[in-house]
Amino acid sequence: MANQNLAAVLSAHGVRPTQQRIAVFDYLLTHPTHPSADTIYNALSKQYPVFSRTTIYNSLNTLLEAKLIRAVNISPDEQRFDGNIRDHGHFRCVSCGEIFDFDIDPAALHALCPSGFQGEQGDIFFTGLCPHCAPLRH
Repeated sequence: MANQNLAAVLSAHGVRPTQQRIAVFDYLLTHPTHPSADTIYNALSKQYPVFSRTTIYNSLNTLLEAKLIRAVNISPDEQRFDGNIRDHGHFRCVSCGEIFDFDIDPAALHALCPSGFQGEQGDIFFTGLCPHCAPLRH
């Protein structure tokens, strides 16, 4: 997506479209690998050497608050981020560490919410072995 379009999306969600926020948002939309903040920092610092880790964390927090991205808390040792905000699940391979998206039925997800509660977001995740790593374990 062009920077003007990203700036318009940010503005439409009440987020001031700074160069840092546009760069972080663009990275997440074009790298659906569920990167950590450090991964994003390392990737963007080559192109934007003035960006600090704090700038990346602050940009991520702003995008999270605006609900333009999602946090993926599937790994116990680090938070990851996802530019895909539609309802879907995640699978983390315990061997290679990759996180994969999978489709879920939004109605089924909302049906899991306890009676009487109003859920705003549901997260479904699995851990195990991905198709690439499973044959290597046998």
